Amino acid sequence: MLETSARLLKLLSLLQAHREWSGPELAGRLGVSTRTIRNDVERLRSLGYPVHATPGVAGGYRLGAGAALPPLLLDDEEAVAVAVGLGRAAGGGVEGIEETSVRALAKLEQVLPSRLRHRVSALNAYTVQIPGQGPSVAPEVLTTIANAARDRHRLRFDYTGHEGDSTVRDAEPYRLVHRRGRWYLLAYDVERGDWRTFRVDRMRPRVPEGPRFAPRELPGDGDVAQYVEKGVNTAMWRYRATVLLHAPADRMGHLPAGLEPEPVDDDTCLLRIGGDDLGGLAAWMGFLGVDFEVLDPPELAEAVAELGERYRRAAAATRPPTS
Repeated sequence: MLETSARLLKLLSLLQAHREWSGPELAGRLGVSTRTIRNDVERLRSLGYPVHATPGVAGGYRLGAGAALPPLLLDDEEAVAVAVGLGRAAGGGVEGIEETSVRALAKLEQVLPSRLRHRVSALNAYTVQIPGQGPSVAPEVLTTIANAARDRHRLRFDYTGHEGDSTVRDAEPYRLVHRRGRWYLLAYDVERGDWRTFRVDRMRPRVPEGPRFAPRELPGDGDVAQYVEKGVNTAMWRYRATVLLHAPADRMGHLPAGLEPEPVDDDTCLLRIGGDDLGGLAAWMGFLGVDFEVLDPPELAEAVAELGERYRRAAAATRPPTS
């Protein structure tokens, strides 16, 4: 009985690791007859594992999806990856997932071998995670979008803009991107005929799904992360600004990812940025360490002048240290 149970576990591991196996392939891997393989497959089915069999020369066995989630076999690297992922998920970002992640992590750590538990503990102990401050998103919204992207179905949804106005959008969803505590959707806006990046926390998907669409070539030479990063740094914000920096473009290599200065001449460059708060933008530009001019919008120039006056008053009121 012990030998049979061990063989069943090995068979299950093979089925989970490969899309499809022929009977002779499995028999050769396990050192048994094809008749034994058929009997073992029936035992797995009785335990709730949906093993599908295709007859014929080109047929074989594959593990499908069932009505309930059966136990899974993970190798060492997969177990560590899942444990670390659950730990990160417990930090938030998806509405209601923190408690669920902690429960799942507790179950996994209970059965982890000590050697793997030490690896996970070491990684967690020497890793610092800064939790995102963005709004949480309901899991069903994420799964609805992901399923529509996978099945290539157009998505209709209500979208709330910066000013609180709501519009109905019709788009072809392609990728979900998680960035600094916020979820974004890269999609092709059908009505506007162009690529758009949407804040997922501002989306309310409608049902049923729209018609299927033919896939398009992704923008930004296929680098979705960089494309979304660049778009979020400008178009997604309430305020967009153009600033002339009194420094060559190649001197601004310390800028955040997605912000690319445009050379004007050997001594100046343009920078296009965005933000939801003018005061925050004005303060951020002070950290660049170079002189600058605000070209647009006028409201940002006023915020910079106000901040500069506040600093001037603070400098005048600050007493020099006495020796």
